[in-house]
Amino acid sequence: MGGSFGFGFIAAQPISQQQLQTVRLLGEYKGKQALFAGQSPQVLETLRQVAVIQSIESSNRIEGVTADPERLKQLVAEKTAPRDRSEQEIAGYREVLKTIHQQHEAIPLKTGVILQLHRDLYQYLPPGMGGRWKASDNAITETDAEGRTRVRFRPVPAHQTPAAMDALHEGFASLRDKGEVEPLLLIAAYVLDFLCIHPFPDGNGRMARLLALLLLYQFGYEVGRYISLEQIIERTKEGYYDALYKSSQGWHEGQHTLGPWWEYFTAVMLLTAYRDYEQRVGAIVSKRGAKSDIVRDVIARLPARFQLADVERGCPGVARATVQRVMVALRDEGRIRCIKPGRDALWEKTPASP
Repeated sequence: MGGSFGFGFIAAQPISQQQLQTVRLLGEYKGKQALFAGQSPQVLETLRQVAVIQSIESSNRIEGVTADPERLKQLVAEKTAPRDRSEQEIAGYREVLKTIHQQHEAIPLKTGVILQLHRDLYQYLPPGMGGRWKASDNAITETDAEGRTRVRFRPVPAHQTPAAMDALHEGFASLRDKGEVEPLLLIAAYVLDFLCIHPFPDGNGRMARLLALLLLYQFGYEVGRYISLEQIIERTKEGYYDALYKSSQGWHEGQHTLGPWWEYFTAVMLLTAYRDYEQRVGAIVSKRGAKSDIVRDVIARLPARFQLADVERGCPGVARATVQRVMVALRDEGRIRCIKPGRDALWEKTPASP
């Protein structure tokens, strides 16, 4: 079996100057985390609350699992019990995400722990759906606009999955302990191999995103606590799948190239998250109302025309009354105007607005 953790494979992968620059920038951002935390803990708590909701919503929505926005808020706040399959899966993701946020330092990357986290992901569904490797072979497919389905990748067969997962964790631990590979590239390689093995009958994408967050935390990259990495992946979904496809070709033979996936993982996902983090914290620290300024920031990023629902989706941790109050203030400042009143009111930014 091939994969990325064969002897000398990762060390032999070419690294572009652009990727080296990205890794250096991420190291600089990592060094600024404590500075932001010390300056504005209240702002970070607001961002954390928003990021949790966005992460749960986006990671599940990528897999076609959705819920009403108000129900989602109640589920995340643990104010209601899940009432259907989608809500059960969302509640399970909430629990695993909470475990990683709170206990990441004590979670070893071992096969048994991965099974336990997958079991927890499905804890609200009937027993037996989580915590077990796949019992039959699976395939990663895509469907085109005309409804035709094709296989993009054939993962490791079911009977080889336990051995493949053991080998993945042994290879990762060996390179981690030697300290000879840049941690960000090592984490990205682990995520790629996990997805190529595709060890579970369901939930592989969500588990991969949760494990990426866990490993980033363990290596000191905390941005996922305040900026939803899952939402960035959802926004750049085409690039995400394209990079996975390019880097998975030849994976079984150990003849693949990690470059496209490394580029996506570090530059598109993680560097975008840190830049958003710096921009939001920097902008909010200089003002007085954290939640109000999150709303302003969201509106500034929306298209020229938008509705109240668009703003609420961008800042799920902010009460509707706060959103409406900020929109009224922006209207009074001449930055936005209502061009279609009523229940489905349509708003428009003025030419002078950001």
